Amino acid sequence: MKPAPFAYTRARTLKEAIALLSKHKDDARLLAGGQSLIATLNMRLSAPDLLIDINGIKGLDGIAKKGKTIEIGALVRHTQVERSDLIAKHVPLIARAMPHIGHPAIRNRGTFGGSIAFADPAAELPACLLALGAEIEITGPKGKRKVKADAFFKGLFETALKPREVLTAVRLPVADKNTRVGFAELARRHGDYAMVGLAASARAAGKGKESKLADVRLAFFGVGATPVRAKKAEAALAKGDVEAAVAALDLDPHDDVQATAEVKKHLAGVLLRRVAKQLMEARP
Repeated sequence: MKPAPFAYTRARTLKEAIALLSKHKDDARLLAGGQSLIATLNMRLSAPDLLIDINGIKGLDGIAKKGKTIEIGALVRHTQVERSDLIAKHVPLIARAMPHIGHPAIRNRGTFGGSIAFADPAAELPACLLALGAEIEITGPKGKRKVKADAFFKGLFETALKPREVLTAVRLPVADKNTRVGFAELARRHGDYAMVGLAASARAAGKGKESKLADVRLAFFGVGATPVRAKKAEAALAKGDVEAAVAALDLDPHDDVQATAEVKKHLAGVLLRRVAKQLMEARP
């Protein structure tokens, strides 16, 4: 399959990229890693008149600790995140999720920001951001603005990004000794999109036998048009009752090519039990 004809240009600066988006509006698409975009072009699910290559823009390809957050630039490759000591130490949930994203060839080229902006409901990273309460930095003609992950994912492949805006960075909270994280997914083959997945974070409260979980955030993916928080299950798990949390799951998945809605609901419960065990373990 071949894409419909399109023009190509390489933006040298963020300002130039935003100006091109403003000029061409809905007829332009940004090209970063291209691991999702090129496939949609080839299948003619997307047919822009212009591709704006942003890989040459400086300042969007770094990972840095800034106070109590880790900032990941939009153009950072998945493999950079996967191999980063900063990520392994300070954002363990992301470190757990990275090996599940596609295959090495995809991770070598795909970008962190691209995965978030594309917002595939079966992808790992959007759910991780939701579980962590991350912050997304967006830059447009009027400057920069920040959007919390809870408000960023709007619908199927829809986000808070406006037509003339560019996702420029993601900020994640630094983990501490009380941070607990969990991640699991079920896929037909490693590297495939998950039938169901779960990213979770919490904080340990209390000590010894009195230790409980607080600030529990459970973000399921592959079960809706966006990653979905299971808030009733979060409340039950915070009380230490795993089976009550499973019973409280109120997910409403649809049948798809991966599995039926009934199977997805069952698998969600399986994953919640597994991830709850991870959350209750001491962080290494």
